[in-house]
Amino acid sequence: MATDELRSTVERVGDRFNLGEYEIDAYLTVLAHGQLTASEIADRTDIPQPRVYDTVRSLSDRGLVELRESRPMQIVAIDPGDAFDDVQDALEEMVDELEARYTAPARETEAVSLVKSRSTILRYLEQIIEQAEYELALSLTPDLLNRFEDQLRAATADNVSVDLIVTPASEAPSPEEFEYRSVSTTARARRGITTPVIAVADGNYSIYATQDALRDDQDRYGVIFNRSALGFLVSGFFGTVLWTTAETTLGENGEGRPYPRTYASIRRCVKDLMESGGEFYATIEGRDVEQGGPRTVRGRVTDVAFEMTEEVASLTIETADGTVTIGGRVAALEDVEAHEIHIGRHEPPTLE
Repeated sequence: MATDELRSTVERVGDRFNLGEYEIDAYLTVLAHGQLTASEIADRTDIPQPRVYDTVRSLSDRGLVELRESRPMQIVAIDPGDAFDDVQDALEEMVDELEARYTAPARETEAVSLVKSRSTILRYLEQIIEQAEYELALSLTPDLLNRFEDQLRAATADNVSVDLIVTPASEAPSPEEFEYRSVSTTARARRGITTPVIAVADGNYSIYATQDALRDDQDRYGVIFNRSALGFLVSGFFGTVLWTTAETTLGENGEGRPYPRTYASIRRCVKDLMESGGEFYATIEGRDVEQGGPRTVRGRVTDVAFEMTEEVASLTIETADGTVTIGGRVAALEDVEAHEIHIGRHEPPTLE
């Protein structure tokens, strides 16, 4: 489609839908009754009698109603399928052409942005869920759980580890009503409407939003960390503040995930190792706590530490160069701050 043709199509579609308040009221009223006089439209709407004739003639010019010049004049509804047939075809063609011309904006690696639009928050929630490669941390309302059920089911089927909080607990479906094991590794309920909506994929791509922001409260907002190193702040908040105070377990289903596994959360990693038992090997990608530079560690897991509050977790790895302790993000007491933890059963996993 040439540029001039596209512009003409956009203008034509825009003109057809450029209906004022009176035109909308009159059109819906005629549709509901099939056929009315001008006086009957005035009686059934708030349109002033002197404005009715101009209003229905405008609708007639747009092909939405038919005017029968009788005494009194009859305004007859046209089947919407016929009235909008040409616009529907033009709209579909226009959308295809616009999509072909669309250039996706570049997303900066360290992009952090504030958003207030409900649709934008929902779009990012969906992207984060779908783009998770090995780990998801989620705090969702029951409505959002239902909205993204298919995406969560697909992620779980792809062996993504999913820690799910449903809030408020009073509105969460019971395990008898909802199959949590099919959409999560572990699902919990947390009391209170103050719990934020959160999604974290692989420890770095994340969003934080208040529940009010999803009700289009313009005084509220969402924060998006688009593949940002700062995403661990949301992940840490989820693990230490929300997860530890979500007291009701709705479902657990972590036994079927095969090894090797990859983790962003050391808390989830250590918990799985303790539950599975046996001998494990690890390849750790992270940062040296004292020197600050990148560091990769490979070896056998000789010890794990895990507080029952789930707020502190660490690993001890026996390497060719000696014993190395591994902590999570912002580690201070351990030797290495882990960014990605790769766990295997028989040998340290090989990095791609």
